[in-house]
Amino acid sequence: MPVPLSRLRIPVKALVAAVLVAAFCAQAVAALRPHVPLLIAATALSLAVEGVLYRWQRGMLSVFAKSHMDITVRHVVRDLLLVVGLLRLGGQDRESAYAPLVAGLLAFYALHCMIQALSVLVRRTRTLPVVTRNIDASALRLSPAPPVLLRRPGPRLLAYGLPATAGLLATATTADHRPAALGIALSLGLAVLGLCDLLVRLLPSRRPASEQQALDWLDGWLAEYRPTVGLYFSGGTSSAYQANMWLEPLAKLDARPLIVLRERFMVQKLAPTDVPVICLPKVSTLMRLEQSTLQVLIHPSNSGKTSQVLRIPTIKHTFVNHGESDKLSSCNPYAKAYDEVWVAGPAARERYALAEVGVEDKDVVEIGRPQLDAVRPYAGPPTGTYATVLYAPTWEGWDGNPGNTSVIEAGENLVRALLADPGVRLLYKPHPLTGSVDPRAGAADLRIRELVRAANRERSGVRPADKGELARLTAELDRLTTSVFRSGADQVERMLAQSAPEAGRADAVARATAAWDEAYWASLPEWEHQIVTEARPALFSCFDRADLLITDVSSVVSDFLASGKPYAVANTSGLAEDVFRKAFPTVRAATVLTPDAAGIEELLESVRDPEKDELVDARAELKRQLLGPDEPSSQERFNAAVQKLCSAAEERRARMIPVQRDETAAAVSSAAPGA
Repeated sequence: MPVPLSRLRIPVKALVAAVLVAAFCAQAVAALRPHVPLLIAATALSLAVEGVLYRWQRGMLSVFAKSHMDITVRHVVRDLLLVVGLLRLGGQDRESAYAPLVAGLLAFYALHCMIQALSVLVRRTRTLPVVTRNIDASALRLSPAPPVLLRRPGPRLLAYGLPATAGLLATATTADHRPAALGIALSLGLAVLGLCDLLVRLLPSRRPASEQQALDWLDGWLAEYRPTVGLYFSGGTSSAYQANMWLEPLAKLDARPLIVLRERFMVQKLAPTDVPVICLPKVSTLMRLEQSTLQVLIHPSNSGKTSQVLRIPTIKHTFVNHGESDKLSSCNPYAKAYDEVWVAGPAARERYALAEVGVEDKDVVEIGRPQLDAVRPYAGPPTGTYATVLYAPTWEGWDGNPGNTSVIEAGENLVRALLADPGVRLLYKPHPLTGSVDPRAGAADLRIRELVRAANRERSGVRPADKGELARLTAELDRLTTSVFRSGADQVERMLAQSAPEAGRADAVARATAAWDEAYWASLPEWEHQIVTEARPALFSCFDRADLLITDVSSVVSDFLASGKPYAVANTSGLAEDVFRKAFPTVRAATVLTPDAAGIEELLESVRDPEKDELVDARAELKRQLLGPDEPSSQERFNAAVQKLCSAAEERRARMIPVQRDETAAAVSSAAPGA
């Protein structure tokens, strides 16, 4: 049985480190003896290991750095040992001939240090207080970034120092000092060119705008654009989906929308959108929004930086969350910090009332879920050979509650029962975080995947002819959704490349996505089970293809209810069914499945024969409870809520103007002479 790659990582890292240490030891021995073949072999081996480190084992670089053996130290030691070897080979009569070579090496390393210092200065001049996207920021004197070699000391030292090292090796082989002189001269020349490149970039005319100039530009742009409603988001690298789900509803508002981010990396994590994006990492920069026309900020998640923007009194804040479920996280006490809490339907309103977390009922507004307007409604029972079942369990969560995910206790039983039915086609879509906390969930997920693959090996049939349509649409969608930058581009260069959105790009992405979905499903055999783990197809695309959903207590239930199709929830909480249904309102219209998967056959029968589906009315009622009425649409309700809160913000500003005027007059009066 092959050893898993994860078990090989530590031995591979240890092996690389051992080989590098052995190469240096061999080089030292060869230099002191001296032994030319060993010196050449050891030096070549150490250089090869450096290449491996920078290409495949970058994590080891920090380990060496913490051990005070970074690339500069290693390169100096490597060249020093070569010089020692040359001196030992040449004897005392050759020492004077090698003195200029040593001086040249010292000059090269001095230039390397100067380049590094200048690269830091250049990077600081190119670190603006604001990062933008879809905004013309050419007034900030944006320009392409310096070459990568000038910004990264490790690769630069290897590349620029290679001629010198090669020349020293050649001199050690031939006893002719000219190759070393030539190699060192080439290294010095490369270093001088790099130094000049950075010096030119520090000229006032070549630098981007200063911090104050950038802030003045930001104030001017806000005054010109006059935004009214914004989406505020802060989070980690894997949380961008929470903001992405609100991009389309935001763009459809009858307003001047804006996206406000706090982390620089998040600018490129956002999905394609035509809405202007500004990233304000510093609190002092963020506070400039107080003087803007921005009236409402919409918050799809809570974060540590949310409290900073809540200090701006001229803006109304509302929490919309990135999904609703019966979990306690959907009723976070932090929600009471917002002016309003926007929820999908009456169920969430009741949830906040029961949770008693400080959110008053008057501050709860039902807007539906605008993202779900595109989910296809129920169109009747399966008409083909197979009934498509989507099993989309959630992950195990942070609290260790066994009822969070069905993967561990029920997943394999559910999948086996579904695969045993010859008329079922299974779509298995696990949560991306499955196994990230509990290894048992990860192991169960792998076993489920193998069950699906084994079932596919037992099935056979005609596969659709590949006409290249999917590949073409994939390339088109990648072109529209992937920002292509020059290798080594920094934030300023990306701002320059994204200074203005392509007209109608968001609509083009929507059309391309719909076409890709159709081509993707058409490219798959109707009889083949699928394991869906990539970003495409999205969950909603799986909703449209499924006749039945099996999941856990999560926001997936609320979203799937928009389709009106049957669904089932696995109960691994240990609660009795009646208690389980009472504890989690989203289960009211579901078929509850036990960990042993009992009842799967009856569930599938009700899917195929609507007359046996006794939960139709219950699902319709629960849909109204969770998502609100079908008319007006969620987007219309969302827009109405935005307009009402904007009006409230405008009214507050109008009330505060006389107060501020009186306070200013009083301050001037008290400061007057003789007051």
